[in-house]
Amino acid sequence: MRTSILLMAILFAGCAGNQAQAPAPEPQSLQVISLQNSSETTYTDYPASIQGTVDLEIRPQVSGILDQILVNEGAQVQKGQPLFKINERPFREALNNAKALLHVAQAAVINAQIEVDKLTPLVKNKVVSEFQLKTATATYQSTQAGVEQAKAAVAAAEINLGYTLIKAPVAGNVGRLPKKQGSIISPTDAVALTTLSDSHEVHVYFSLGEDDFVAFNAKYPGSTTAERLKKLPGVSLVLADNSVYGEQGKVDMVDGQFDKQTGSISLRATFANKQGLLRSGNTGKIRLSLQHPDAILIPQSSTVEVQDKMFVFLVGDSNKVSRQPIAIQGTSGENYLVKDGLKSGDRIVYEGIDKLKDGDVIKPEKLKEEPVKTAKR
Repeated sequence: MRTSILLMAILFAGCAGNQAQAPAPEPQSLQVISLQNSSETTYTDYPASIQGTVDLEIRPQVSGILDQILVNEGAQVQKGQPLFKINERPFREALNNAKALLHVAQAAVINAQIEVDKLTPLVKNKVVSEFQLKTATATYQSTQAGVEQAKAAVAAAEINLGYTLIKAPVAGNVGRLPKKQGSIISPTDAVALTTLSDSHEVHVYFSLGEDDFVAFNAKYPGSTTAERLKKLPGVSLVLADNSVYGEQGKVDMVDGQFDKQTGSISLRATFANKQGLLRSGNTGKIRLSLQHPDAILIPQSSTVEVQDKMFVFLVGDSNKVSRQPIAIQGTSGENYLVKDGLKSGDRIVYEGIDKLKDGDVIKPEKLKEEPVKTAKR
C-alpha cells in the first residue's frame, strides 16, 4: 500500500514538473518599417464648376419674324459673324417714313428762312412791325429743331433696321437653338435665341469653408490676398472621369465676402483651353497642393482609430510594442502625413496590428515591398 502511494506521488510530481517547464510561445513575425523624413506633397480636392470667360444670352433687340437661322447648334463662330436674320421689311419702311419726315422738316426750314428774309428789310423800313419778324424767327428756329428731331428718328430707324441682323458679339461656341424659322420673337421672350460661350480660356469656380479659408491663408505666404495669389502654385483640374486636365491653372480671384447661406467663400482659377476640351457647364474638382519639405509619411494600414484618436504600434527595445497616439495633418495617396507623435528613426508595425496589444513582443521582419504612393485626397 505504501509502495503504491509512493509511486503515485512520484507520478504527480513528474507531471507538475513537465507543466512548469513548458516552452513560452514564439513571438509573432510582423513586418516593421523604419521612418525617415522626406519631402512630400499633399492634395485637397474641392468641387468646382466651369464657365467660359464670356457666357452670353443672344436675344433680339426688336420684335419681328425670324426669317433665317445662319448658324448650327454647337458651331464655332467669330466675332461679328451673322447668326440670325429678322424680317426687315417693316423696319425698312419705318426708315423710309422717317427719311420722308426729315425732308418735310427740311422744307419747313426753307420756308421759315424765306419768311425771315422777306420780313427783315420791311422791318428796317418800318413797313411791318418788329413783332412779325420775331414771330417768323421763332418759327424758323422751331423748324430747325424739327429737322434735328427728324434726323434722330432716321437714326433710330436705321438702328432698328440694323438690329434685324443679329451678329455674334464675341467669338465662341453657339448653344442650342430653341427658336425655329418663322417664329415671332421679341426682346421680352423668356427663352433666348441661343447662348454664346467664349471658351478659349475657362474660369473654374470653387468654394472654401471658413476653416479651409483660414488654413489657406495660413499655408501660403503673403500679407494680403493679392500677394498670396501671386505666390500660390499652379492648381490642377480633375475632370468628371477622374482624369487630370493637361494644363495647370492659376487661382486669380477670391470673392470679397462669404456666402451667408453656405458659410463659404468662392475662388476662381483660370485655365487655358486652346483645344476646346472644356465647355461651360462642365464640372470637376480643383486640386490644391501643399509642399511639406520635412515630413514623415506612414501607410494608412499601419494605423488604428480608437475613439476618434489615431494610433500606431511603436517597436521599442527588445522588440516590445507600445500603442502610440499620433496627429495627422494630411494624406498623400494611401499614406498619412504625421504632424506629431513620431520622429525619424522610429520603427512601427506595418500590418497585422489588429492582433497586437501593449507590451507584446514581436519578431520584426523587413518590409517586403514599399507601399504605393499616389496623389489623391
